[in-house]
Amino acid sequence: MRIPAISRRSLLGLAAAAAAPSWSAAAPAQSVGRAAVASGRRFLQYDVFTDRPLTGNQLAVFLETGGLTSDQMAAMTRETNFSEATFVFPAEQAGTDIRLRIFGRGGEMPFAGHPVIGSTFALADEGIIPAGRATWTFGLNIGPTLVELEWRNEALAFAWMAQQAPVFGPALPDAARVAAAYGLPADALMPRLPVQEVNCGSAFYFMPLKTRAAVDQAAPDTRALAAVFESAGVTRRGVFIFSPEAGADGATVYSRMLGAAEDPATGSASGPLGCYLVRYGLVPVNRAGAIVSAQGVKMKRPSRVHIRIDATAPDAITRVRVGGTSVLVGEGRLRAE
Repeated sequence: MRIPAISRRSLLGLAAAAAAPSWSAAAPAQSVGRAAVASGRRFLQYDVFTDRPLTGNQLAVFLETGGLTSDQMAAMTRETNFSEATFVFPAEQAGTDIRLRIFGRGGEMPFAGHPVIGSTFALADEGIIPAGRATWTFGLNIGPTLVELEWRNEALAFAWMAQQAPVFGPALPDAARVAAAYGLPADALMPRLPVQEVNCGSAFYFMPLKTRAAVDQAAPDTRALAAVFESAGVTRRGVFIFSPEAGADGATVYSRMLGAAEDPATGSASGPLGCYLVRYGLVPVNRAGAIVSAQGVKMKRPSRVHIRIDATAPDAITRVRVGGTSVLVGEGRLRAE
């Protein structure tokens, strides 16, 4: 990725190669220009899980965060109209390099995938993560989260986020009823596979379909879905739908995440997705290190989410990682006061 000159300015002035650099999150100094702009908080805008602008999942990364309250950060996130925004603070916990707070439209979140990947690229572009650094640890609300870094010359080329070991939860008892809540016939489902909850830090249900066409045809009826969860007596979660049907894009699976709005790339669901694929034999153990989920295609924001699952057997998963790249598409200032 070619980094524009302005994005290489470090909050440090000079980025030290120490394990946990010290830096300031103070509010910006006044500069020449409109008062509203000069007093705003600087942010970088990334498209995540893609290497092409105007695709992937959008993210705003706020770098000047001193003095911001939780209410202000929530309001700033809503102002961006992106699904998530991140706010960078000095490390608060031993063994972490940076404190990262993630906000969605509904408030603060313990963990999310594309905000971690996109924020990693922002910190690398700013020089806060020194070029060549092999790992970086974020302090998230869910706890320390390790990211492994791959570099091309002095530019970050790829980031791998560690996720928690999978917890396989309940299966919905009537898969055909779930399909019907998405406007799909029962024969759209892959046979003998459950619609099951999997959690690697965030819990989702996974519904496998035979064809990519069926994935594209899905249209959720929110009332019908609510009734499915209520009758099953389980906590309502997002339902991630996918098909392992091969396509010209070479992806392992073709996916969609349909909630209140469609999500172009769901990193927190992608680790559990990989675990589901391995557990039920859709991806053999010896190929579980190179899974690719093509998501966001129908909504015209195509994303490629890479998944690495380490396992000794389908039911013996030992490590979960989700990776991708990001591209800087803009920057600006946003007033919070």
